[in-house]
Amino acid sequence: MEQENGLQADPGALTVLVVEDDPGLAGSLVRGLDRAGYQATSVGTGRGALTQAPAPDVVLLDLGLPDMDGIEVCRTLRRQSDVAIIVVTARGEEGDRVAALDEGADDYLVKPFGLAELLARMRAVLRRIRPSGTELLTHGPLVVDPRTRKVSVSGAEIALTPKEFDILQCLAADPGRVVTRQEILERAWDAHWYGPTKVLDVHMAALRRKLGVPGLVETVYGRGFRLGEVG
Repeated sequence: MEQENGLQADPGALTVLVVEDDPGLAGSLVRGLDRAGYQATSVGTGRGALTQAPAPDVVLLDLGLPDMDGIEVCRTLRRQSDVAIIVVTARGEEGDRVAALDEGADDYLVKPFGLAELLARMRAVLRRIRPSGTELLTHGPLVVDPRTRKVSVSGAEIALTPKEFDILQCLAADPGRVVTRQEILERAWDAHWYGPTKVLDVHMAALRRKLGVPGLVETVYGRGFRLGEVG
């Protein structure tokens, strides 16, 4: 396809790329997003999505693409940038949801869906990945920068995945407070998350390993997690 431009939009509007091989659905989404104040375009292939320059603010990604699997597209997009990725697909199985979220998707919406719900999910994702506050979050040797999404420990920058950063930001926003598992899932994944909570344990283990500070991330059994006091 490849690119369908929407209505004339405010040049300062957030940009959205619809990756969808159904021209009718893609056109409908572009028009609805334009009416909502976004600057939307569409492509019908995974390769088309990966060659967009500059990168959009939001990608709405179908998984059933004609040239490559959408999970692979999601993985590559996440490696390239911190763009917001919302999977919009007919594939509603738990395995597909977990795979997409683990590869960097910020939300997962199963077709059919209404435009109002899609817009609400986009706003929620953008709030999570673009926090209004830019103040550094510090706790002992840990420094979290919400604006640049960078983390350092004792001055050394730590490379985290987007989900690992979101989890750490939840904890660093209020050091010492116990943050429940459900709160972390709602803030780092989705307010409507009903998948297995074990996905959080996998990310938490990776986060602890990368931070490399024993006791920095504590488990409070039966309650949740918090940042502990470290020397």
